[in-house]
Amino acid sequence: MKLFLQLVLLPVALIFISGCSQQDSVTAIKLAHGLDISHPVHKGMVYFAEQVAERSNGQMRIDIYPSGQLGSERQCLELLQIGSLGMTKVSAAVLENFAPRMKVLGLPYLFRDDEHAWAVLNGPIGKGLLLEAQNYWLRGVCFYDAGSRSFYTKDRPINSPDDLDGLKVRVMNSQTAMQMVKALGGAPTPISFGELYTALQQGVVDGAENNPPSFYTSRHYEVCKYYSIDEHSTVPDVMLIGTNTWERLTAQEQTWLQEAADASVEYQRKVWAASEQEALDAVKAAGVQINYPDKSPFAARVEDIYERYKDDPEIYELIQQIQAVQ
Repeated sequence: MKLFLQLVLLPVALIFISGCSQQDSVTAIKLAHGLDISHPVHKGMVYFAEQVAERSNGQMRIDIYPSGQLGSERQCLELLQIGSLGMTKVSAAVLENFAPRMKVLGLPYLFRDDEHAWAVLNGPIGKGLLLEAQNYWLRGVCFYDAGSRSFYTKDRPINSPDDLDGLKVRVMNSQTAMQMVKALGGAPTPISFGELYTALQQGVVDGAENNPPSFYTSRHYEVCKYYSIDEHSTVPDVMLIGTNTWERLTAQEQTWLQEAADASVEYQRKVWAASEQEALDAVKAAGVQINYPDKSPFAARVEDIYERYKDDPEIYELIQQIQAVQ
């Protein structure tokens, strides 16, 4: 009986969360992610949905499910792969297992500044990286600004790499992120973002690393009272569509969707810039001590990571191409 119910209910569940459906000649796509609705990346996706509706004259609709309503990042990716969810948003670091060259974006101190980063992401290199996971039924649509990641801790500020010695630091499930924290002297501990608040409270980890808006909207500042702006990596977010969903769209619908995504990138970058300062002001008002350590000792500690990639010609060549972008 249990097996019978599973066989009957599973197709019903898949239909309920179908990634792309047509109702009354309107193509509806479900977009799910784990961010709070106050997060600037969520606001970028709301603008994307508005642009899709406007450009398609109401013939397409994006239905957004924020705050992990349809599952964790990993679960959303799996739903994309089987066509039961249309779109999602993840950090580029999470895509390393599906698009190995994407790991380059997690390298510490890769970009000279924001201008350099966006010249890479919006140019041929970035467009190529977005399509790297298609063999895994995942197609990148655009990159969103996720700022630069810095360390926040419970018991002491991080003024130099030595201050990380022995600290358990939460990282994303990314080999590059783990290598970086280890090179800086910390003990990298992969934990899902949704479980991190409790892990910090219970002492499973001593700190984490993220951008200011995520530090603020996650309320991690309630536990971690030290935020050290070392800006060790600039890892963008990626909005994805499942290839099953993409291929069901007409050529015109694909064009509307991509144009809307491109427009949302410019909007989201402006929202991000404003929200970053707002987040820093808010956590400071909540009692967080913000410090700005000298970045050069951190950069020196991670130079060996770059040297290791000399044994991986494809990645090493990509690093050189990125560094050559003006």
